[in-house]
Amino acid sequence: MGKKKFRVLINYCFLKGKYTVEAKTWIDAEFPDTVPGKSNIKDWYAKFRHVEMSTNDSEHSGCPKEVVADENIYKIHKMILNDRKLKLNEIADTLKILIERVHHIIHEYLGMRKLCAK
Repeated sequence: MGKKKFRVLINYCFLKGKYTVEAKTWIDAEFPDTVPGKSNIKDWYAKFRHVEMSTNDSEHSGCPKEVVADENIYKIHKMILNDRKLKLNEIADTLKILIERVHHIIHEYLGMRKLCAK
């Protein structure tokens, strides 16, 4: 059974006035093979108490995946080859993307890492 269906069941228990423990035991009895955890049920009860009756996942924040495009990978690679002492925040400011995305591109896509020679 999917996450959304369990959320609907948890919402049903919440609207019926059951406590989280009662909801957990009821769901355990009905669906013994796949059951959400107690903390998961408590989290959804808290969301339902705060008038969020939607059982859908909320929108995730963060940078869209379009940032990791071939064009940006090429630009970052070219910038690093021109100046090896360039900082992540300087690259991010130039390309107007997040520092975390620049770090991800450099390490995952370009295979570069920081070296320290002593």
